[in-house]
Amino acid sequence: MASTFPDPHPDAHRARMTTPSDHGTASVPVVTDRPGRIEVHGIDHIPDAERHGRPRELFSVWAAANVNYLSLVVGGALVLMGLTLWQAVAVIVVGNLFWVLTGLLATSGPAAGAPSEVITRAMYGVIGNRVNNAVIGWLVSVCYFALNLAAAATAAFALVEMAGLATGTGVKIAVVMAIAALTLAISVYGHALIVRLYLPITLALTAAFTIVAFGVLGHTDFSYAPAEPLTGLDLLATLAAGVTLIASGPLSYTTSADFSRYLPRTSSPKAVLGWTALGAFLPSVIVCSLGAFAATAVDMTDPQTALRELLPGWFYPLFLLALVLGTISVNALTAYSAGLALQAVGVRIRRSVSVLFDGAAAIALTLYGLLVSNLLDTVSNVLQLIVVLIGPAMAVYATDIVLRRCRYDGLALMDETPRGPFWYTAGVNGAGALALGVGVTAAALCVNTLYTGPVAAALGGVDLALPAGMVVSSALYAALMRRSPTVRAARAAG
Repeated sequence: MASTFPDPHPDAHRARMTTPSDHGTASVPVVTDRPGRIEVHGIDHIPDAERHGRPRELFSVWAAANVNYLSLVVGGALVLMGLTLWQAVAVIVVGNLFWVLTGLLATSGPAAGAPSEVITRAMYGVIGNRVNNAVIGWLVSVCYFALNLAAAATAAFALVEMAGLATGTGVKIAVVMAIAALTLAISVYGHALIVRLYLPITLALTAAFTIVAFGVLGHTDFSYAPAEPLTGLDLLATLAAGVTLIASGPLSYTTSADFSRYLPRTSSPKAVLGWTALGAFLPSVIVCSLGAFAATAVDMTDPQTALRELLPGWFYPLFLLALVLGTISVNALTAYSAGLALQAVGVRIRRSVSVLFDGAAAIALTLYGLLVSNLLDTVSNVLQLIVVLIGPAMAVYATDIVLRRCRYDGLALMDETPRGPFWYTAGVNGAGALALGVGVTAAALCVNTLYTGPVAAALGGVDLALPAGMVVSSALYAALMRRSPTVRAARAAG
């Protein structure tokens, strides 16, 4: 008699009906990951026979996702915080160096044939990882989706007004829903469509922002400094806050293995790291810097209006379209990962359905941010505060990759039973949970954004949440896991 219990991995079941066993000997990859069909895999393991592609494909995936309106806003915000132009540029470069960690995490995808949301079972245990995915995975992804959607909607509102329509509440809701629908369509179809679309999107956005660069650089005051330059502790505090603001972008992608897991197991880890990091670093530095350059000539508290003064009239509508397109690109990745995170929490639904659920939550947050709260304040506060969570989480993940030499048994990671190697004690890896918890506590004591922690207060407002949380988590995790049987087994496997 057929079981009446729900399939624990519905996407995996669909994939098994159409693909060979992972132990098969097929010499030609089985094409199940195609741009024109909804992706059949969720958080299940990708068999070797279905692996395909090259690491260089990751460049355009990450490049398209980092040419967006939010980067312009954040770059301009650094100058508004009181930094000189070149101090702001230095902060932008340093903050974006954290993309190297995003690239490092991506190397675990081909090794395991699994998404980040499953690989982190090695760090937190099967049950502990569900909590991790609920907070670090799902909640953070939905928040970023909402922030980026709000940014795209702001640009789209300007297009609507140029068409002669009043942007009342009803129109704003309709615009948000339209952008979200386009974004979620890409996420629902999944990995293959993302890889196929993002190269032409990268080329289109590169062309658009080349014109933006000419317009902005022609008006930039390269010797800009505020009337009262920051000095001493005030300068140090602002520099630290700026690096945290910029670094929150790359640190939020603790899910980068989601987009590399289809690559063959034999893919070069250096190539995966390099193409991921470079694809994100270059456009992010350029677009953030353009925001800072523009802030020396116009008031970037209202970026969409201010930038209009610097661009050719004929190009401004195309610029707004480029902003919307770039934000759709980054949000499609975010929604994709949020869908996997929801599955990893234990919600037994198909990945495509989980993506739609996440989109609905993000739309609700977006409408609040647009209709109730101030966008710039919301962006700054949320991005700085969220580092308290994502900094330590990124550090634990990166440390685990180094400890295991990026050797992960994807099939073993799929074992959610108490007999599995990653069940640990009662489903929780105490080392990972403790390292993350202590790291988050250390960061919270040092933060200075929505509230001022005691350490930040003692240092005159200098926010050291980012380095404190990451260093403490990494050091503690390495010390506790160095002799773990699962780590020893991984190192011995090589």
